[in-house]
Amino acid sequence: MSVTRRLVAAAVTLLSLALVATPVQAATDDPLRALDRHAQPILGGLERSVGKASIVGVGEATHSSHEFFTIKHRIFRKLVERKGFKTFALEVAWSTGLRLNDYVLQGKGDPADILRAEDQVWATREYVDLLKWMRAYNRSHSAKLQFMGNDPVYPGTPVFAEVTRHVGPALLQEYQRLQTRLRLGTTQADAWRDAYTQRPLAERKALAADAASMHAELARVSRNAWAVQNALIIAQTLHLLAFDFTRPEQEAPRAMLFRDRAMADNVTWWHRYTGEKIVLSAHNGHIGYVSADPYYPKLQGAFLRDQLGRGYVNIGLSFNRGGFNAQDDDGNWRVFRLGAAPAGYNEHTLDQVRYRDFLIDTRTVPAAARRWLDEARLTRDIGTAYPDQDLRIALGRSYDLVIHIHRVTPARLLDGPSGHAGDKVALR
Repeated sequence: MSVTRRLVAAAVTLLSLALVATPVQAATDDPLRALDRHAQPILGGLERSVGKASIVGVGEATHSSHEFFTIKHRIFRKLVERKGFKTFALEVAWSTGLRLNDYVLQGKGDPADILRAEDQVWATREYVDLLKWMRAYNRSHSAKLQFMGNDPVYPGTPVFAEVTRHVGPALLQEYQRLQTRLRLGTTQADAWRDAYTQRPLAERKALAADAASMHAELARVSRNAWAVQNALIIAQTLHLLAFDFTRPEQEAPRAMLFRDRAMADNVTWWHRYTGEKIVLSAHNGHIGYVSADPYYPKLQGAFLRDQLGRGYVNIGLSFNRGGFNAQDDDGNWRVFRLGAAPAGYNEHTLDQVRYRDFLIDTRTVPAAARRWLDEARLTRDIGTAYPDQDLRIALGRSYDLVIHIHRVTPARLLDGPSGHAGDKVALR
C-alpha cells in the first residue's frame, strides 16, 4: 500500500471513529440515559447502599400518601430481616412513641385509638398495619422490635410517668405541679398544642425555664439515663413551644432549628442507649442534608451526619403524579390530587427513567447524572398543609438515595378527612 493510500485509509478510519464516538460522547453526557442505566428496583440495591449505617432516614414528599408509607414498611422489614435493624422511629411526639412501643412490646392498647388520640397526621391504616406487623414479629422472636417518637411536640402523661417514678420527693412535687400547670388532661395532642400556644408568651417562657431547670437538676443527681432523657423531652417540648409564633419571619427559623437538632439528638440518644439500628421516618425536609426552606436553617439529617458521619444514610422520596391528604386553608383535612410534574421539575425527568418506580444511589452515579443531581430545581415538597410553595432542591446534595414513585394515592385515614379550622402551629 502506497503512502498516499495509507494516509487516506488512516483519515477514513479516524473519520469513522469520530462519527462513532460523537453519539457515544453525547450519550455519556445525557443525564437521563445515565440515570436510566443506574436505576434499579426499589429494594434491589438497598442492602448494599445502606452498608454499615446504623440509622437510615427515609423521607416522604407528602405527609400522607399510601405508597410512601408502605415503602417505608417494606424498607424497615427488609432491614430488620437482612441487616438486624430493631427500631422504627417516627416524626411523632416522644409520648406517642412510648404508648405505641407498649403496644409493640406488650400488646397494650389499640394502635388505632392511640394514633387517633395523639396525632391526626399518622392516624392511618398504613401505620396501624406497620404496628400490627411489629407486634406479630415480637410474638415470635426473642429479639424485639421497638417503636419510638423523636419529635418534642407534646409532653404527654406517659413522659411524666417515666420521670416521676424515678425521682426523689422534692423533684416529684415539682414535676407534679408542672404537669398540672400544663393542663394535659385527655385532650388530643394536636388540639392541646394549638391551645397551649395561645397562652401568653411570658407564661410559656416561664414554664420552659422551669422544665429546663428541673431537667438540669435531675441530670445532676440521677444516674438513671432513661428518666433524665424523658425529663429532657419535657424541657425540649416546652422550649420549642415558647417561641413567639406571631413573629414567624424572626422566630420560626430559630424554632425549627431547635426542633431539628432535638429530633436528631433524640434519635442518636436512643441508638446509643439501646444499641439498636434505626429506620427513621420523617418528611424529606427533615431527613435531608441541605435545606431549601429559609424556615428550616439546618435539617435533622445534617445534624445526624455531624453526629454519626457515615453511620447515617438517608433516602429521599419523590412522585410524579397522584393524591395525598393535607389540611386546606381552613384547617380541614381533605384529599388533593396533582397531575404530572411540569417540565423543569426534578420529578419530570425522574419519571422518564425506564422503571415505573425505582431507586437511585446518588453517590455512585456516572458524572452526567451527578451533575444533574447536584443542580437545584423545583421539587414537590408537601407537608401537613396545602397549597404550599414548591422548593428548589438539589437531589444529589440532599439525599444519598432517591426513590421515585410514578403515582401515589392518598393514605387511608382511619376516620376519613376531618379536622377543625383555627390558628395552628404548622409543623412540616
